[in-house]
Amino acid sequence: MSSIALTREQSRQVDRRAMEVYGFSGLVLMENAGRGVVDTMENLSIDGTVVICCGRGNNGGDGFVIARHLDLRGYQPRVLLYCDPAQLTGDAAANYQILQKTDVPIHRCDENLGTAKLQNHLTGAAWIVDALLGTGAWGEPRPPLDTVIDQLNASGIPILAVDVPSGLDCDTGESASHAIRAAHTCTFVTPKVGFAEPSAQPYLGDLHVLDIGTPTKLVEELLASRTPSQHDGTP
Repeated sequence: MSSIALTREQSRQVDRRAMEVYGFSGLVLMENAGRGVVDTMENLSIDGTVVICCGRGNNGGDGFVIARHLDLRGYQPRVLLYCDPAQLTGDAAANYQILQKTDVPIHRCDENLGTAKLQNHLTGAAWIVDALLGTGAWGEPRPPLDTVIDQLNASGIPILAVDVPSGLDCDTGESASHAIRAAHTCTFVTPKVGFAEPSAQPYLGDLHVLDIGTPTKLVEELLASRTPSQHDGTP
């Protein structure tokens, strides 16, 4: 399905139909997404600590799954959580609760974390995983994520973005003034329409489209129910 591109709203519809019509559990979809990212990272090579920066949405939930699977495979994940855990809901909250029971270190960074402390967390890291903001986000990242994004970019450590680089609008391909410049982006089911725009290329890096178990028929049904303007990726 990688030749098809979906908008932000169409991606939401895919997830909703997978659960409501096809009977998938959101936890299964999130598990498949996180495990697929780790498969990709292993193919790229992991040699050192992986720092996973997680926000409060499902993108952060994917990050928790990624951390758990890295731990299962003998790697050294470290989670930086940029929200109060009480703000986590649904599948993200469930995966956070699971991760808490493991030996993976989780550092709360929802309050003002100085650049020196963030640099300490990044010291010796082989990878940074950007699981801060997902496809539902647009506009300028709010503090402290704006300065965190800038520091992650300046670290020189390769960044892998989950679904979309934080700060990049997945519909338009336009970036905020603070946006992750990823070496690799692992997106799910299909590319997003904005990824084809020249403005998106400096932020995406190498794009990997991962299967999370969503049936091809589901996406085809969704596209068939749309108007021609929506088929070609117009938001």
